[in-house]
Amino acid sequence: MFIQERNQYIEPNPLRQAILEMIRMRPNTSFCPSEVVRWMYPQAWRVFMEDVRKEMMCLYQEGLINVTQKGVSIDPAENPKGPVRISRKK
Repeated sequence: MFIQERNQYIEPNPLRQAILEMIRMRPNTSFCPSEVVRWMYPQAWRVFMEDVRKEMMCLYQEGLINVTQKGVSIDPAENPKGPVRISRKK
């Protein structure tokens, strides 16, 4: 859900917003979900890994981002095991 404010949209979920912001800042490169939480919570990023991966999958299932593993898009119906990369939807 987005909130309209001065003709801009603000995402109320901070992890979701951070993923989308990192995609905006790095439109031509992929990144690890850990980069998102390290950016937000540098001292306690490991605590948020499960949360950011869950939000990543929600965005992926909504078709807003791409999630790959070893360069191949993963099945959106399954939670990936192991390292994944997030990128802009092409």
